Amino acid sequence: MTKTPLSADVLVIGWGLAGLVAAAEALAAGRRVILLDQEPRTNLGGQAWWSFGGLFFIDSPEQRRLGIKDSLELATQDWFGNAAFDRPEDEWPRKWAEAYLQFAAGEKRAWLRERGVGFFPVVGWAERGGYGAIGPGNSVPRFHITWGTGPGIVAPFAAAVEQGEREGHLTVLPRHRVSELVVTDGAVTGARGDVLATSGARRGEVSSREVIDEFEISAGATIVASGGIGGNHDLVRAAWPARLGSPPDHMLTGVPAYVDGSMHAVSATAGARLINGDRMWHYVEGITNWDPVWPSHGIRILPGPSSLWLDATGTRLPVPLFPGFDTLGTLAHLRTTGHDHSWFITSRQIVEKEFALSGSEQNPDLTGKDVGLLLKSRLAKGPTGPVQSFLDEGEDFIVEADLETLLEQMQRHPGGEALDIDNVRREVLARDREMDNDFTKDAQIGMLRSMRSYRGDKLIRTAAPHRLQDPAAGPLIAVKLHVLTRKSLGGINTDLDGRALDDRGAPIPGLYAAGEASGFGGGGVHGYRALEGTFLGGCLFSGRQAGRAAAG
Repeated sequence: MTKTPLSADVLVIGWGLAGLVAAAEALAAGRRVILLDQEPRTNLGGQAWWSFGGLFFIDSPEQRRLGIKDSLELATQDWFGNAAFDRPEDEWPRKWAEAYLQFAAGEKRAWLRERGVGFFPVVGWAERGGYGAIGPGNSVPRFHITWGTGPGIVAPFAAAVEQGEREGHLTVLPRHRVSELVVTDGAVTGARGDVLATSGARRGEVSSREVIDEFEISAGATIVASGGIGGNHDLVRAAWPARLGSPPDHMLTGVPAYVDGSMHAVSATAGARLINGDRMWHYVEGITNWDPVWPSHGIRILPGPSSLWLDATGTRLPVPLFPGFDTLGTLAHLRTTGHDHSWFITSRQIVEKEFALSGSEQNPDLTGKDVGLLLKSRLAKGPTGPVQSFLDEGEDFIVEADLETLLEQMQRHPGGEALDIDNVRREVLARDREMDNDFTKDAQIGMLRSMRSYRGDKLIRTAAPHRLQDPAAGPLIAVKLHVLTRKSLGGINTDLDGRALDDRGAPIPGLYAAGEASGFGGGGVHGYRALEGTFLGGCLFSGRQAGRAAAG
């Protein structure tokens, strides 16, 4: 065991965004902090660093400048229509949802601006819904992209941690893997575990699990901010709910392998109550990364509304399961088909206008805060550089000049043998005929024309309606899509101070949780569905709550 005894006022387990925020808040309150993680320090910032940096605000200046009328009442209607809370254990998640909505409509933006965080002026419209007014989806655009994407939102909190380290108030311990929370007379008084061998793995790469020592840390308060289970397919499949069908045999991974859910079991052993483990958030527009960082590395297409979406047999998805409308509704539908993939059929004109790729590394203009590159890549003709790389190198992309050749290549592609090519042809031709008039019975075409009444969509996110076979819009493109693991919507049950609760609903002295480990607050603040832009925000809010309470 490590000879030097370690102690702190506050121990933070996990240095993703929630852990960094919690540590920064404890430092600001004058507490001595230890921040540890099982990974090399190259991974400071965790999954948030890899993100697109989307944040959910309500009635922001960016929205108002674009003519968007939003309100706390409308956002609450959307959140609770999405969440569909229906369990006794949703008591605290409901309270977290109400508190978070107040935060998103109130001080959240100013709090971030004070820390130097800025936002791209065009607000995105994610999870558009397409059902009734109180059903799933955002009634208005609310997806605010951080200027600097994921690294931009991580930066101020990483800087606070590094300043605390320089001043001697905070200790960072890489390669420390917690295996047990220490419980003394019913209170959590620290943690113990293994010291792992030094690793030269780059950010996101799999690192060694060689154990070279042991450690034990005593702390007045311990905050679990270790993330979810998305990197562990065995845990994802074990938690997969029947309402989403059977889990896929093949999935891509949207988070690094270290997002392994290991602290869930450790926390439960110490008495913490885990709830809503069957609530999860996975994408259905995953594509195989041609330049992977971690095993089975997938990237999500953030689609605009125009591509024709077909299941593995070539049957068009039902209304309103259009690109970008209802993530989990689409996932549930596709799991009924007996196949693990689906298809977009689209045009180059749609791809260059509507295909964005999720992730900081896939958006060098926004991540690098490069205005010149942004204007060139977002407003000039042609796809962005990263999208073009997938067109050139990606195994899931087929590009052909005419429909018949495209159909032949789709059928030859792995999984293409399931396609009814005659039906695919019929769907494409029928859609194209609907483009001959400004009016239509096709709900998707009607919706995309409506979307263009929003300036942000017309400017950068929704292509002018056209026939897929229009030579001026070509070539034609088919994209094979996979299920991509991402977020846990359940986790450690907490009160509004981030205190972990036991099976009786009582706080466990000394134990707190934040971020995805706590279902982004309460053990499931999103309920069954998320509104997008709410994952990073949940890390910010729950990390702030837990850090302040643990330092109190």
